[in-house]
Amino acid sequence: MALVVICGQPCSGKSMAALCLAEALKESESKDTVRIIDETLFHLDHNQSYANMTAEKNLRGVLRSEVDRSVSKDNIIIVDSLNSIKGYRYELWCLARATGIRYCVLYCDVEETHCRKWNEERQVKGEVAYDDKIFEDLVRRFEKPDRRNRWDSPLFELWPHKNGIEKSSDAILDAVSYLTKKVDSKSRDVKILQPTIATQNTRLSEANSLYELDRATQEVTNAIVEAQSNALGGPLNGISLGQGLPNINISRSVGLPELRRLRRTFMKLTGQTSLSGRPPPSDADSAKRMFVNYLNRELDTTA
Repeated sequence: MALVVICGQPCSGKSMAALCLAEALKESESKDTVRIIDETLFHLDHNQSYANMTAEKNLRGVLRSEVDRSVSKDNIIIVDSLNSIKGYRYELWCLARATGIRYCVLYCDVEETHCRKWNEERQVKGEVAYDDKIFEDLVRRFEKPDRRNRWDSPLFELWPHKNGIEKSSDAILDAVSYLTKKVDSKSRDVKILQPTIATQNTRLSEANSLYELDRATQEVTNAIVEAQSNALGGPLNGISLGQGLPNINISRSVGLPELRRLRRTFMKLTGQTSLSGRPPPSDADSAKRMFVNYLNRELDTTA
């Protein structure tokens, strides 16, 4: 149905804006499910998540992955985070386009001095707040949304310091109207993003890769179980999977529960790598080779 990106400086009222928007949407005539995705969903600490560029990149990857899994034509997803980098907002826009849904940005426009004051007040009260050094770094790197950019449009602006944030705020009401308005052939003010051939092919390719990875790792697991069964508890010099593939080196008996745990860990690690780097292998032999190399390393260290 829609993807809403909440954007603003740290301590600018973004979470309140997300809650007000979610409540306003639930009270509207729309029957779509409304869900907020934010750092607290993963029990992540603000300061740890923005302590350095690596941690921040990992945070964006986790949020983006959850958005990718969640967006559909039957729900409204609200991303409550800094979303301060225009390149990252573009990535979220691409997810909306690939799904073929509406997209908009809700921007909390607050001057730095007020954000800094609110952060200091939270520190005094012992509430969730940013460390001063992290706060200043985030403020310095913030990239303000520009409605001329596709990924920042349509742009609904809130001024929390001047007008506060309520369900009845003009920007909230405008966003609700945009997100819930029925579209027909005459509609001009509501844009539903259309997936391109490139985005459709990318999603198909990723799905095929994950399927091949799942099937290949299961075949390797089955081969190990069968070889150990045939050996009747005796020693194994190596399990061959066929020409061109490395042997599985096992010096001890490996139970099915341990194999399943190793397989799950490998699948998870491969999926995380694909978020920020190369995609999973798209053919069975490559997937088997990667999994066997992983098993040989892990089983060697635990022998």
